[in-house]
Amino acid sequence: MSISQYRPKRKVTGGIYINFRKKRKFELGSEANNTRVGGLKKKSIRVLGGNRKSFLLTSDIANVFDGKKYSKSKIKAVLENSANRHFVRRNIITKGAIIDTELGKAKVVSRPGQESVINAVLLKKE
Repeated sequence: MSISQYRPKRKVTGGIYINFRKKRKFELGSEANNTRVGGLKKKSIRVLGGNRKSFLLTSDIANVFDGKKYSKSKIKAVLENSANRHFVRRNIITKGAIIDTELGKAKVVSRPGQESVINAVLLKKE
C-alpha cells in the first residue's frame, strides 16, 4: 500500500468527501527514514522529474560548528530528541536532537533523513 499526501477521505465534521479523481503520482509520499547512530550508510532513490534524492540510514560522524569553524566529530549517543522521547533509546537522529559528540553536546540543525548529512551546533557549557 502506498503512502498518500492527498487530502483525507473524511471531513472535519465526520462526513465523507465525494471522490472526483484517483490518486496521482505527485501525491506519493514515503515512510520516515530514521537515521541511526552507526557506520556510514546512505541510500538514494529516484523522485519526480527523474531527480535523485539521497538520505542517511546510519552515520557516526557529524559536522559540528563551534562558533568559528566546522569540524568533524564522532557521535557517541543521542541525549535528547524533542520529536519523540522514544527516539533517544533507539539512537535516532532528527533535526533538533541533542547529541553527545567528542567535542561536547551539540544540537542537530540539518535534516539527516532528507539532506544526507548531519550538521550540528555546539551547545555552550554552563
